Amino acid sequence: MRKLKNSELDRLSVDEFKSTEKTPLIIVLDNIRSLNNIGSVFRTSDAFLVEKIYLCGITATPPHKDIHKTALGSTDTVDWEYAEHTLDVLKKLKSDGTIVASIEQAEHAIMLNEFMPEANQKYALVFGNEVKGASQQVVSASDLIIEIPQFGTKHSLNISVSCGVVVWDVFAKMSAEQ
Repeated sequence: MRKLKNSELDRLSVDEFKSTEKTPLIIVLDNIRSLNNIGSVFRTSDAFLVEKIYLCGITATPPHKDIHKTALGSTDTVDWEYAEHTLDVLKKLKSDGTIVASIEQAEHAIMLNEFMPEANQKYALVFGNEVKGASQQVVSASDLIIEIPQFGTKHSLNISVSCGVVVWDVFAKMSAEQ
């Protein structure tokens, strides 16, 4: 086996990415403080054709060198919007028929491995602050809570890791439905 060269990866151009059909997934970042985490979420969102990212509260916005360092240009491909209040974004998304799912450890959470997205349904996945997680108000405003099963001693993952795990899992399940 040999590693593939970049020229063999059949990557989309920015224009092709913009015009291709997106996965019916929206990412909502609720008060993320690390610019590297924000950039990583952009990169994951590009990889799995996420429709849009909402950057809320203290979450920084592009352009910024520390976001760019991990985003590697994906801030140019993935649509994004800043909103001061996460709850305003959730209200708008829900009024459009999007199911809002916070990724959090909470009562009555559905374990990620047991979660099955509904066919032809758009989802917004909310990822909270690195220390405090999603606020209780955001959790209460969500249609459902998804928890990543964890078996070690820490019971927490970095937000960029959580995003990668959840987006890949939901993307794979949505792709299998087609």
